[in-house]
Amino acid sequence: MPGLWCWAVLCLCCLAARPIAAFYLPGVAPQDYERDDLVNIKVNKLSSVKTQLPYEYYHLPFCRPEKIINSAENLGEVLRGDRIENSLYQIEMRMDEQCKILCQVPIEDKKMAQKFEKYIKNGYRVNMILDNLPVAMVRYKTDNTRTVKTYERGYPIGFIEKYSEGKHGKNEVGEKGGKKGKDAVFINNHLRFTILYHRDAETDLSRIVGFEVEPFSVEHSYDEPWDPLQTKLFTCDPARGKAVTHDMEPMRIYKGANVIFTYDVVFKPSQIKWASRWDTYLLMMDDQIHWFSIVNSAMIVLFLSAMVAMIMLRTLHRDISRYNQLDSNEDAQEETGWKLVHGDVFRPPAQAGLLSVFCGTGVQLLGMTGVTMVFALLGFLSPANRGGLLTALVFLYFFMGIFAGYFSSRMYCSMNGEAWRQNTIMTALLFPGVSFTIFFILNLIIWGEKSSGAVPFGTLFALFVLWFGISTPLVFVGAYFGFKKPPYEYPVRTMKIPRQIPEQAWYMNGLFSVMVGGILPFGAIFIELFFILTSMWLHQFYYIFGFLFLVFVILLITCAEIAIVMCYFQLCSEDYQWWWRSFLTPGSSAVYVFLYSGFYFFSKLDIQRAASGMLYFGYMFVVSCGFFLLTGTIGFYSCFLFTRKIYGSVKID
Repeated sequence: MPGLWCWAVLCLCCLAARPIAAFYLPGVAPQDYERDDLVNIKVNKLSSVKTQLPYEYYHLPFCRPEKIINSAENLGEVLRGDRIENSLYQIEMRMDEQCKILCQVPIEDKKMAQKFEKYIKNGYRVNMILDNLPVAMVRYKTDNTRTVKTYERGYPIGFIEKYSEGKHGKNEVGEKGGKKGKDAVFINNHLRFTILYHRDAETDLSRIVGFEVEPFSVEHSYDEPWDPLQTKLFTCDPARGKAVTHDMEPMRIYKGANVIFTYDVVFKPSQIKWASRWDTYLLMMDDQIHWFSIVNSAMIVLFLSAMVAMIMLRTLHRDISRYNQLDSNEDAQEETGWKLVHGDVFRPPAQAGLLSVFCGTGVQLLGMTGVTMVFALLGFLSPANRGGLLTALVFLYFFMGIFAGYFSSRMYCSMNGEAWRQNTIMTALLFPGVSFTIFFILNLIIWGEKSSGAVPFGTLFALFVLWFGISTPLVFVGAYFGFKKPPYEYPVRTMKIPRQIPEQAWYMNGLFSVMVGGILPFGAIFIELFFILTSMWLHQFYYIFGFLFLVFVILLITCAEIAIVMCYFQLCSEDYQWWWRSFLTPGSSAVYVFLYSGFYFFSKLDIQRAASGMLYFGYMFVVSCGFFLLTGTIGFYSCFLFTRKIYGSVKID
């Protein structure tokens, strides 16, 4: 068994360490291009880590085609705020172009100039897509041994410089010239696209394997009058070999300015295979730290698990042997420990219906998480499949409603519950109702900000249909089968008169023991939680699903063991009210998750707007609630099986 476990861990580590796009092939077909194929670059949302509020590309007065065509989007893309549209940027395969004029945008008034200033100051970046690859800026990072090429998604709309006499002239946003000390706003109006392609020598067909961009800000000069088809730019002339450089006068934003948008296209052959083109996007410089942290946490938890299992098995074996050797009533009266509460240990708890609803919803979340991870490990939910992960989570949650209804109803029957309709309705509506209410309120806030992140009415209606048309009926179907099944059998009978619980030691106090018990599950996942939060709120790719699966398994083991240990100590102190505490002990780790998200907010993010802060904490509250139900359910069912096992192993007169 130890050898089998080691092989299993080794295989999962191999999956965890393999980021190449060979895992990303399902659902994403390679596109072959002829030399003279005309390809349109699509534009996506404007995004910012400072506001977390995405906007459509044409929310700003960029160059617009005559007809804007929205690309088909899945549910996950809509929920993420993606808005993929066509653009005027066009390229001809393997054909370099220099200083291609897109259009001229006049800054007609001060309001328009201040709009650019607002988005540039908030750090908004432009996102584009070519052959399903997001545009990225090249960055070179150096560790102790090597220099590695990495990608930074999108490019900034512009940049801001403090006033400097004689450098760029006197500037104030909205005016040409102005007061000293005012920030000067510049726009990146020239883009140099570098497109990497892999050419098939036999067919002469090409596949795009890289989409890079270098933004420039340049104040173009030209002969009057302006004609986009015939005007020649002095600052960028292919005939004279004059190219745009960073040393040129940058393009300031002020009232009356005429911004000319241009771009270059450079094709470079590459040895990168199509299946590996996502490697650079997914490259992490802190791989060693990530490996060390995950393996270290895993080893600590596995060692602790072995120690706890050994202690529990030895102690329980001694207790069961001692209890079974007691034959006389006099000896029985001298008993102490968990056997004394055998007549009350299976007495239904207070709010049994709510506990069963929590457990049913936790099973639903557990099924959703497990199946999603399997698909992610197989490569179906890679970053190449935009929105696929979020779409899978939503649909799997709704379809797992049948398991929520089954486990909730059967546990409710085992607790002598009779209001089966109320129990089923609560299972179907409680957690999704709370989540949808928070989501709807946040959506109103986003809608008030006129962000593309606001979910359209059609999508809200679709979510309602999924909720009440699929999830709720499935919950009732599962509840029907759950109520038809016989209740769980208990190995001992419950006494009519409850036994008095003796005064407990301070360290067995309910709140204290619950909060202490939640530290270990949180300690098992907080390192991976950092990477997950980074991918969510700093717009980075998350792809190491092998590591995530390992952490998830560690979390399951930790929640089960800490719940069993605390339950055993509680029963030994003759406190038989273990039902809710077994749920709350591992579930309290959700409190630490929410507190850690607050720490991450203030230490890693630069969010200052109230709407963005409400968005962050609202979504993290929903995530923490789901984590509470998931971990609490694992702990409850572990203790439920544990108590049935130990009381079925002793002789009860």
